[in-house]
Amino acid sequence: MADSSKTEKATPKRRRDARKEGNIFFSSDVITIVGIAGTFYALKVLFPGIYEEVRVFTKELIVMGGAADSSTAGQLSAITQEFISAFLKSALPIMLISIGLAIVATGAQTKFLFTSKKFSPKLSNISPLQGIKKLFSLKNVVELIKNMIKIIILSVILYRIIKDDFTAVVRTMDMGIARSTVYMLNLAMDLVVTVVAVFAVIAVLDYFYQRWDYERELRMSKEEIKEEVKQTEGNPQIKSRIRSVQRQRAMSRMIQAVPAADVIIRNPTHFAVALKYDMEKNAAPIVVAKGQDELALRIVKVGEDNGVTVIENKPLARALYASADVDQEIPREYYSAVAEILVYVYRLKKKTE
Repeated sequence: MADSSKTEKATPKRRRDARKEGNIFFSSDVITIVGIAGTFYALKVLFPGIYEEVRVFTKELIVMGGAADSSTAGQLSAITQEFISAFLKSALPIMLISIGLAIVATGAQTKFLFTSKKFSPKLSNISPLQGIKKLFSLKNVVELIKNMIKIIILSVILYRIIKDDFTAVVRTMDMGIARSTVYMLNLAMDLVVTVVAVFAVIAVLDYFYQRWDYERELRMSKEEIKEEVKQTEGNPQIKSRIRSVQRQRAMSRMIQAVPAADVIIRNPTHFAVALKYDMEKNAAPIVVAKGQDELALRIVKVGEDNGVTVIENKPLARALYASADVDQEIPREYYSAVAEILVYVYRLKKKTE
C-alpha cells in the first residue's frame, strides 16, 4: 500500500527518474487482446492460402509414402524439406503478425522504452517478507479478481456455444473435410469475436486501473518535494539556466510594455529609459523598461516603431537608469525634470492630433 503521507502528485523529475529505472505502467490485458484479435483476423484472411499449403503438403506426403516400399534417407529429407516449406508459408506469417502486434501494443503504452535496470537482480526480490507483502498487495488482489472474472465469463461463453451448437458440431462428422473445416473455423471465429468484445472492456478498465495505480505509487510527500527542490536548485548549472530563463522572460515582458510608454529618455546610445504616467493609478511616473547598449537601442527602436516620443537627455537617462527599477516609480528628486519632459510630450501630441 502507498504511504498515507504521500499526498502530492509526482513531479516531472520523479517521473523521469522512474522511467529511467524502467518503472512504467502498461496493461498486459491490452497486449493480449490486441494480439488475439489481430492474430485470429489474420488467420481468417490467410486461411485459404494456409489450407491450400496443408492440402498440397498432405497430398505430396501421401504420394511419397506410396512411391517406395520403405523410407529412405532421400525420401525423409524430401519430406522434411516439404514440411519446413509448408510451415514457413502457413504458420510463420501468423507468428510474425502475433509478435508484431504484441510489440506495437507494448510500445504504444511504454513509448518503446527498454532498460536493463528492470531486470537487474535486487535483494528485495528474494526477501520472504517482501514476497508476503507483494502477495497480499492491492495489485495482486485486483489481478486475482480480474482473472476470476475472466474465467467465469469464458466459461459462460463456452457453455452457451456448446449448448447452442453441439448438434451442429456433431453433424460436421458427416461433412466433407473442407466443409467441416470451414464450419469449425467460423465457429471458432464467432467464439473469438465474442471473447474479444467482452475482454476488450476488461482491458480498457485494466488500462485505466494500471494508470491510476502507477500514479498512486509515484505520489510524493511534501517533505520529498521540498528535498527535491533543494537538490535541484542547488545545482549551479540549473541555477544558472533558471536565472537565464528568468532574465529572458523579464526582458520579453519589458519590451512588450514599451509601446504603452509615454516617453523614452535616451543617452543617446548607451542608456534608454521608457516612462509611463497614469495620474489615476500612480503618484509618479513609473519605469516600464530600461536598458543599456544593445538593449537600449532595441527599446528605442520598438518605441519609434510604435509612435512613442524619444527625448535625448544624457544626464537624466543615466540617472534614471541607475536609480529606478522596472515597474517602480521614479525617485522623488527627478519629479521636476521628468514633469517638464512629460508636459512637452503632451503638448507635442496635442499639436499632432
